[in-house]
Amino acid sequence: MQHFRVSFLVTIILLGLSAWWGYSIGGVSGAAQALFIASILSIMEVSLSFDNAVVNASVLRNWDPFWQKLFLTVGIIVAVFGMRLVFPILIVSVATGLGLVDVMTMAINTPAEYSRHLTDNHAQVAAFGGSFLLLVFLNFLFDQEKELHWLGWIEEKMGKHGNEGLSNLLALLAVFGCMTLVAEEHKLSVLIAGVSGIAVYLAVSYLSGLMETEVGDPSLGDVVKRGSIGGFLYLEVLDASFSFDGVIGAFAITSDVVIIMLGLAIGAMFVRSMTVFLVHKGTLEEFVFLEHGAHYAIGILALIMLASVKFHISEWFTGLSGVLFIGLSLWSSVRYRREQGTSADTLISNK
Repeated sequence: MQHFRVSFLVTIILLGLSAWWGYSIGGVSGAAQALFIASILSIMEVSLSFDNAVVNASVLRNWDPFWQKLFLTVGIIVAVFGMRLVFPILIVSVATGLGLVDVMTMAINTPAEYSRHLTDNHAQVAAFGGSFLLLVFLNFLFDQEKELHWLGWIEEKMGKHGNEGLSNLLALLAVFGCMTLVAEEHKLSVLIAGVSGIAVYLAVSYLSGLMETEVGDPSLGDVVKRGSIGGFLYLEVLDASFSFDGVIGAFAITSDVVIIMLGLAIGAMFVRSMTVFLVHKGTLEEFVFLEHGAHYAIGILALIMLASVKFHISEWFTGLSGVLFIGLSLWSSVRYRREQGTSADTLISNK
């Protein structure tokens, strides 16, 4: 429970701010409604981002203490205020040509208009985030150094015959497929956004590669595993790809930007706390397929984001699909431990 103390404290403070904001607009009923919506948004954010916490932990567990602390302190500021407040405002600013202050004023005074501008650019954001997350999944799937395979020989064959070049090719094909789903006037912008997502992934990989100490490390390099500016940027972009989908989905619940930011910030804090918990408790070592489940959830999320340029897919379906993969991977991990224990007992008895 100690890993979640700060998150509970922040939750109390942010819920208090939500109640105050709601009360200032609609009195007691407004405060109650604001509290309820902020709570719903925080739960939605956690359900959408639990797989994000698992993947963060799988990278973060091998970092040195300095980079761990930097990600869990500076990183949370970037995650809460940068990705869930500043980044959406920046997107609307670029799309409309308005200044940041003007967009912030629009967000507070005319949230419906702000939401419309944000939704109008959903296809481009989804193409960027979807292509980046798809590469995260594919490079995990085609990792030839992976020893445990959740899906048995199928996953083993994919790892044996796949490589980084195939991952990039499939991601590009997915972006081209995504482009065909949108109207003619949006095709170029969606294509640029999708290719940009791939370019950002490759740039972070290249940055990490420049600092490698051993030749022949995986694409994200030994530095990503130990901690570096490359690894830090990788996790921040990963978080951005997760978080913006939640921001878009939040407008289906409320158009109040302040409540959205407060509710999602609570969820972001708990995601960080879950990351710390998973690292310190060695959960990934104990439940060996949990990382696999999280990456498959990322793969599904990537496909959902790419498809969402045309089709509306419920945020609850997105969240539940991630929870399903996590749950199945936990069950497989427990079964694997039992089988290993049984094998060890049999070996001892034979001796």
